[in-house]
Amino acid sequence: MALTHTRITPALGAEVHGVDLATIGDAQFAELYAVWQQHHVLVLRDQHLTNAQFERFSAMLGELDPPPNQGAGRKSVPGHPNLYVVSNRKSASGEALGALGDGEASWHTDMSYLERPPFASMLWSIELPSQGGDTWFASMPAALRSMPPDLVRRICRLGIKHDGTYDSGGNVRKGMVANDDPTQSVGTVHPVVIVQPETGEHTLYLGRRRNAYIPGLPLEESERLLNIIWSYATAAAVTLCHQWKLGDVVLWNNLTTMHRRDAFPADQVRTLHRSQIKGRYTLAAPIAQEAGQPQAEAA
Repeated sequence: MALTHTRITPALGAEVHGVDLATIGDAQFAELYAVWQQHHVLVLRDQHLTNAQFERFSAMLGELDPPPNQGAGRKSVPGHPNLYVVSNRKSASGEALGALGDGEASWHTDMSYLERPPFASMLWSIELPSQGGDTWFASMPAALRSMPPDLVRRICRLGIKHDGTYDSGGNVRKGMVANDDPTQSVGTVHPVVIVQPETGEHTLYLGRRRNAYIPGLPLEESERLLNIIWSYATAAAVTLCHQWKLGDVVLWNNLTTMHRRDAFPADQVRTLHRSQIKGRYTLAAPIAQEAGQPQAEAA
């Protein structure tokens, strides 16, 4: 079948039809990649895959990033060290068999505290609860375009330190010490506004709100400005909610989106397998004369 797609929201997301990820070839992958670059989040329904097929497709996007086996029970998929398990399932002895449990995961960008953050991430649904566990995405290019010009001009000159202390579930990362002073937290500074390396699109680049800090500003002023930025970045007009069905594969651009997850009933099981594409770009801000005029490409 020919590849077709349907836009999910005006801001981001496309549902793709006519693609079997188990057998996808180079030509159709190139078509899929082009749609993804335009819409930032892709949803592919009814995918009947093995872990090997899921890993094969993931590797077509780039070098895979092995899971960070740390914190709250993060585990690789058995026999596939480059894939990892997002699940609240536990063993008979009570050991967590996956990451994140059943609680809410706050808005974040994956591993943004690294100098070269992951380029993309992907989830494949294996087991689902009867309700809850929806995954939300937010378009950072659309959020930037929605901001007043004077705010854009200001933030284009600034960076944000992306804290590496806590994960999106609020757990202290392995090897880190709990710390709630954003001026002293450990992390990497990235420009608030970056140029998406492959498309040239201007986009916000945000991580987790907790412990975020704008170097050079008094903490109170940093907190005030970050709250303003996050209000645009998580506004309803720039977000979409993905309600999972079995066999869904969802791919997102980690440089142009944030995502979060709703909680779900603790007595039900939710299991997804995940892949992550290793970062290959150092993030750069727009040049000075363009900084106040974000490009208007479609999100």
